[in-house]
Amino acid sequence: MTRVLGLVLAVLALVLGTPAEAKAPSRCTGNFINPVTDVCWGCLFPLSVGSMTIWGSNRADTENPGFPVCACGSPIPRIGVALGFWEPVRLIDVTTKPFCFPNLGGIRLNPGFNVGNGYVSQGSQIGGRGQNTAKYHVHYYVYPLLYWLEILTDFLCFEKASFDIAYVTELDPTWQDDALTTILNPEAALFSSVPAQAACAADCVAATTRLPLDPLFWCSGCNGPMYPMNGNIGANVGMEQSSRLAAEHMLYKMHREGLAWGTMGSKGLCGKYLMPILRKQQYRLQMVNPAPMVSGREACSPVGASTILPHSGRVYPVTGEDVGFLVWRKRSCCVL
Repeated sequence: MTRVLGLVLAVLALVLGTPAEAKAPSRCTGNFINPVTDVCWGCLFPLSVGSMTIWGSNRADTENPGFPVCACGSPIPRIGVALGFWEPVRLIDVTTKPFCFPNLGGIRLNPGFNVGNGYVSQGSQIGGRGQNTAKYHVHYYVYPLLYWLEILTDFLCFEKASFDIAYVTELDPTWQDDALTTILNPEAALFSSVPAQAACAADCVAATTRLPLDPLFWCSGCNGPMYPMNGNIGANVGMEQSSRLAAEHMLYKMHREGLAWGTMGSKGLCGKYLMPILRKQQYRLQMVNPAPMVSGREACSPVGASTILPHSGRVYPVTGEDVGFLVWRKRSCCVL
């Protein structure tokens, strides 16, 4: 009897002990960006003056001001040249592990409280989660790379700022709750219909072949819907796609909260302007973690572009599941 009781207790200890080990914190991985080897410097182009391209590229450009001469300032305006270029200005982490920072070398902080892990679910329903869904934590950095490198020390068009972790979604209750997120995007219910979502197919084709369709602002092309503006991904077909969609949600959220502004087109020549509804054409995203993309047309593809071919195999198990993106932003500037 004593032996049987001991055996039962041993089995119970083994069964009850297994989940505790499974819940142990996962390893956070990542690397600091090397400006020489990890940045697609070809993404700076096309470079334009007015509507004329002076340094071309195989990547599509946004519409530029038609006239090459501009004027800014008051009461006496100063005459300048309307210049257009692409600038690396932000970094975005996307991870299922709270307080994991892939773009900071894979460090993980312990704030002393639990906000819940994310997940990537595929194939079958696990623990009450829907099939093929995902949930991510995202971090948003201020990263004005061209200004730091002092490529042109007196060029006034570069964003002048210091490195900063500007937003950590683990501290934002709206990022994990779809109901609370409606405070930021109450219009989401208008675009949940079948015809509205079917229109996103056109955005997918446009974003992959050239530029996304800004009038379809509720679509993120091939990656899924822009709503809700949080880390809950309802259609996960692979971590490459769903992590990129989470990063695109973050860009839209920053604009809706007034923390990111418009910089493209004639309206941006003399300064930034409010853009509460994201113009997707303003941004390109380059994957820099776990495997940097530094060459090819798709190295810094627009918001909503397909990830099937260019990103295939760049996210891999164990050491390659924490993703980082470098954000390129179109800048139209009046060079005085």
